[in-house]
Amino acid sequence: MSTPQQRIAFITGANRGIGFETAKHLGGQGIKIILGARDEAKGLESVAQLKAAGIDAEYLHYDAASTDAPQTVAEALQSRFGKLDILINNAGILKEELIGQNNTLTVDQDTLKATFDANFFAVVALTQALLPLLQKSPAGRIVNLSSILASQTLHSSPDSPIEVAKGLAYNASKTALNMFTIHLAHALKNTHIKVNSAHPGWVKTELGGPNAPMEISDSWKTSVRLATLDDNGPTGGYFHEDQALPW
Repeated sequence: MSTPQQRIAFITGANRGIGFETAKHLGGQGIKIILGARDEAKGLESVAQLKAAGIDAEYLHYDAASTDAPQTVAEALQSRFGKLDILINNAGILKEELIGQNNTLTVDQDTLKATFDANFFAVVALTQALLPLLQKSPAGRIVNLSSILASQTLHSSPDSPIEVAKGLAYNASKTALNMFTIHLAHALKNTHIKVNSAHPGWVKTELGGPNAPMEISDSWKTSVRLATLDDNGPTGGYFHEDQALPW
């Protein structure tokens, strides 16, 4: 049972990987975790793990592919808590090989549309639906899980470390997400809500693959920092841990 003072965080795609690590570390600060996941059995299993660690957590069904999901989630959170303090848009998909290729000449429309539906359109719809609840928080925080592969500055530099990773659908969807971060932060600049994009690192998840250099256990740091910014913290930024990234 939450108290009126307890912060409430809704994290999408939080049953595994980066989202689950983020839930663990936010929950460790006494924040109530609402774990959003498509698969109920996996979501409830993850909630049980969090509770076993002493974390206040609940499962809430969230499927980014469902057009009804944003309103359903908003109604559930309104009914249970009447507010939301932290929204972490963590869920996303990758349908391409990224490393060592440029698929711009061959990527198909189905891949482009599916990737944008999950990584961009669903995020915008959910965030818009939850904004009235975030506006009831004294310090609302929105974290959009982006990627360093969204950086047009780095992609256009010939000596960039990401120069070889040009999967058009994924990269473009995350660039669009960064634009949403900028525009949303501008729209909310006179409020208590802060909005930022997070690059968690290249992490050994199902999405990141086994060759990624960062362990899942270290993947939470950027999201948690941005979710718990104080009143003097940045908004409309793009970060990896405490480092600003070039757009």
